[in-house]
Amino acid sequence: MIATGQWSASQTMGRRWPIACVALEITQRCNLDCTACYLSEHAEAVKDLPLEEIFRRIDMIFDHYGRYTDVQVTGGDPTLRQRDELLAIVRRICDKGMRPTLFTNGILAKRDLLQDLVSAGLVDVAFHVDMTQQRIGYDNEIALNALRREYIDRTRGLGLPVMFNTTVIDGNFDQIPQIVAFFIRNSDTVRLASFQLQAETGRGVLGIRDARITIDSMRHQIERGAATPLSFDTAHIGHAQCNRYAMALVINGNAYDVLDDKKLYAEVLAHMVPLQFDRKNRSAAVRTFMKGVLTSPRLMRRGAVWLSRMIWRARGDLVRARGRVDKLSFFIHDFMSACALDRDRIDACVFTAATAVGPISMCLHNAKRDTFILHPVKLESGKSPVFWNPLSGKITRAPVVIGAPTGLPPKFARGRQKRALQDTVADKR
Repeated sequence: MIATGQWSASQTMGRRWPIACVALEITQRCNLDCTACYLSEHAEAVKDLPLEEIFRRIDMIFDHYGRYTDVQVTGGDPTLRQRDELLAIVRRICDKGMRPTLFTNGILAKRDLLQDLVSAGLVDVAFHVDMTQQRIGYDNEIALNALRREYIDRTRGLGLPVMFNTTVIDGNFDQIPQIVAFFIRNSDTVRLASFQLQAETGRGVLGIRDARITIDSMRHQIERGAATPLSFDTAHIGHAQCNRYAMALVINGNAYDVLDDKKLYAEVLAHMVPLQFDRKNRSAAVRTFMKGVLTSPRLMRRGAVWLSRMIWRARGDLVRARGRVDKLSFFIHDFMSACALDRDRIDACVFTAATAVGPISMCLHNAKRDTFILHPVKLESGKSPVFWNPLSGKITRAPVVIGAPTGLPPKFARGRQKRALQDTVADKR
């Protein structure tokens, strides 16, 4: 953070966390074909990583970042793995003292699976739902709120905080305020709404992003949906050109900005560094926070002033809501396009992907995905290592040089390759 000019009193990385999140891709397969997909055109042909290798990468993440690290179990879609393997992966992450999150499109994430995953130690679930997924029966982003509601209902009573990821494209940009309003209405369950600006990477077919879609314009759209200004410049998480974060309290359906006092936030951040909050238990998290505040007379005084001001602003809603207060966070991610990688942003990356050789920038991983997923994986077997071939799934004594597969069967076609096959069929007709 210092070397890239991102260090400040409000920077959480290097102070509260060593990293924001590590993506652990347990499959390259997916049951959707998103128009903004970050996977490569060859990803669908890659076999699922052996469980032994996934466990090794989990241990490597722990060695690299330590306890309380957020590990995003993802893919492709992770629910395509065998259930017992998915449960074992979540359990392994939990046993290492880290925090497993399921990142899924939700198609196969039924309630019984979520129940089993919670029993295995799942901390929260992130559902990716948006128009880039071309789901049948949904004509626009607002219509997808019905599906979002279904996913929310699957989690009720499980003590499982819910996050939603939305890829922002020209086709849904104008509907973002309505999506934000939906998340606010469901903030009793939804804890984070993440908006990821379209990037030209992977096998996506959308091309260059519309110039009107920027961090600043997204901030404006979120504030329109929340019907209040939000402080996206207070809390710093990694590089400012990559990530922006805001937090709101939702009382009686109305959002109130939490991070409006930058100096107070910096003091709270510095004081709360050693504390860990239970994301699955809101009451426990509040108690931990209050204990931290009570150990600092100065923080108590400043916090009391801020709280009094907040109570006065929200007094009517507090009465009508009978004191019920929910928290909803907003995240804006501006991922880099594959041909526009910036060295400083890669060096300051706080959303990494676990590879065979260690965690690397997620944007770099997406841009160079085939380099990583097509490389033979070294497995320990007795006295000498063996090598797993990601295209055949076979084990050999020596690594086999693997090039990008050609002539893939139509069942593996996604993104641009699928469009080309469809055009060929149309021409023949």
